[in-house]
Amino acid sequence: MSDFDVTRRHFLQATAATGGAFVSGQVMPVAAATSQSRMEEAGKIPQYEVRLRVNGSDHHLMIDPRITLLDALRERLHLTGPKKGCDQGQCGACTVIVDGRRVTSCLTLAVMHEGHEVTTIEGLGTPRNLHPMQAAFVKHDGYQCGFCTPGQICSAVAMLEEVKAGIPSHVTADLTRAAELTDAEMRERMSGNICRCGAYSNIQEAITEVAGGRR
Repeated sequence: MSDFDVTRRHFLQATAATGGAFVSGQVMPVAAATSQSRMEEAGKIPQYEVRLRVNGSDHHLMIDPRITLLDALRERLHLTGPKKGCDQGQCGACTVIVDGRRVTSCLTLAVMHEGHEVTTIEGLGTPRNLHPMQAAFVKHDGYQCGFCTPGQICSAVAMLEEVKAGIPSHVTADLTRAAELTDAEMRERMSGNICRCGAYSNIQEAITEVAGGRR
């Protein structure tokens, strides 16, 4: 029995050593090579030249076709007004205006907007010359932490243009008449912009003032 035990022990030790040598000598180099191959492939992703017209200025960029408009604005053009909140199009913090329409910039690719007119909060006004909506937000304290404010303002500006154009919302009662900016309409149209601080009533007052006091 003792001779058998010793032999079995030696066999197990030899098997473990052989297996370890195989892993270290064969499997690991294969894994490393695969990883290196993937890194090389990642480095070969084609870059595309895109002309983005942002806030009235043209920008020629060489970018990864997978980059979002939000990341292009923030990381390449250093326009940090649009915020990356949920990165899923649910909070509205990244809202910008593209050709007069509201766009959640985290859900659209930069290459899709070549030649389009993109406006961020930086392009609406300046500290010395505020846009009426910016001034109204300041007057009515339409912000607290301020994180959602750029998206709220861009969304509000484009939303009023939608109302002027007669574009209905899900709560518009009569599609044959021009849309009116009622409380229900405003809440519905701005529902895509979340304010976690809860400054909704102040935001509504600011928008109402810019709209001409009509509710």
